[in-house]
Amino acid sequence: MDLVNPGFGLVFWTAITFLILLWILRKFAWKPILGAVSDREKSIKDALESAEDAKKEMQNLQADNERILKEARAERDAMLKEARELKEGIVAEAKEQAKSEGDKMIKQAQATIESEKTAAVAEIKAQVANLSVDIAEKIIKGELSDKKKQLKLVDDMLGDIKLN
Repeated sequence: MDLVNPGFGLVFWTAITFLILLWILRKFAWKPILGAVSDREKSIKDALESAEDAKKEMQNLQADNERILKEARAERDAMLKEARELKEGIVAEAKEQAKSEGDKMIKQAQATIESEKTAAVAEIKAQVANLSVDIAEKIIKGELSDKKKQLKLVDDMLGDIKLN
């Protein structure tokens, strides 16, 4: 037998063997192999879908995080602005209160100074009046101790009255 030029019988039995092998493989091996490939394809497809869903969910979470962060920043800015305005209001109120208290103290001091000035002027007037009366009393005592001086004083006074 020559392997390079096989005979009809060899080709026939090789083809029959091949067909039987093909039938056995189809009956017992192809279904499990194709099932495993199909299962593998399905699991890959499911994994891709899960990955795509996870990617979408991550994008949604990222968008939510950005939105929440933006809201938090806006709220922080609003709180800082409110605190700044409150601080400015308190400072302005304290300045106004300090100014009014200062004005009040100045007015009280001016009133006290004026009343003390009035009291001092009145006291000086009283002292001047007392000194004047004391001086006049001493002068009059000196003038009235002599009879001639008394008469002359009366004449001078009468003369002053006539002139007026």
